[in-house]
Amino acid sequence: MSNSSTPQHRIGSGFGARSTADDVLHGIDLTGRVALVTGGYSGLGLETTRALVKAGAQVVVPARRPDSAREALDGLPRVEVSALDLGDLGSVRAFADGFLASGRTLDIVIGNAGVMACPETRVGPGWEAQFATNHLGHFALVNRLWPAIEPGGARVVSVSSRGHHASGIRWDDIHWERGYDKWEAYGQAKTANVLFAVHLDRLARDRGVRAFSLHPGGILTPLQRHLPRQEMVDRGWIDEQGAPLNPEGFKTPQQGAATQVWAATSPRLDGMGGVYLEDCDIAEPAPDGDERTGVKDWAVDPGQAARLWELSARLTGVDAFAAR
Repeated sequence: MSNSSTPQHRIGSGFGARSTADDVLHGIDLTGRVALVTGGYSGLGLETTRALVKAGAQVVVPARRPDSAREALDGLPRVEVSALDLGDLGSVRAFADGFLASGRTLDIVIGNAGVMACPETRVGPGWEAQFATNHLGHFALVNRLWPAIEPGGARVVSVSSRGHHASGIRWDDIHWERGYDKWEAYGQAKTANVLFAVHLDRLARDRGVRAFSLHPGGILTPLQRHLPRQEMVDRGWIDEQGAPLNPEGFKTPQQGAATQVWAATSPRLDGMGGVYLEDCDIAEPAPDGDERTGVKDWAVDPGQAARLWELSARLTGVDAFAAR
């Protein structure tokens, strides 16, 4: 199985949309394992960190706001916080160098941090912030940490979103220099998160390292911080007072964290990789015209995944697999 691709079809995991991170970790012992969770101190990331710690893992939480992270994680054992700004490649390099110098290995890497639908923002050499932070920062981080990623069992989990339905990769204007649409830019960044896992899995599986991407579900978390309340009202998410209009349509943060924790730990996924998950199972291909479920073909296309990897390596100046 290790040299073949995994079909993009459900496997009947026994879990579903309402399963929690604790549910999927029931009976799994992570004692002695080291996990890294970007953004692991807020929203889904915080619930992910809590669940992994409860199962025995040591969790490294790189944070753009280390003081806020320490406050949010206060009282949790076996958690350490380090400074990392995914929008700053110098910060990514400094964090990775520090971790590598510790001589430790990583069993789980979860790229959970992200920004959504922010006003047009430029970082680094003028890069569009959602693509730069959600994709390029994680790309550089995983490639720089590669010497520490444990062969023969480590998993890399790229947190995408159903938002990837909004846009494939805009190869002719990847940084939105000709007019900016915050939702399409978010969609492109989330497509990039899926393509990253597709190609990383292809490169890494001969060492027994597998990669997955996923949609965590609809959850009201600080990820919505850039959205005006009226826009969320207009989208039918909340009422004028800020209360969820369709509570059944949203997951709790504990349910939202479940799919990424399942991706990182489930024995059911042994020997698999390179696939997009939702509701604690492998997702089906998205039917034409369906914006609610499944994965778009542009996000799992191996050719586009290889092309994005090459572009990302050129932009960030780092590629752990270049010697091959």
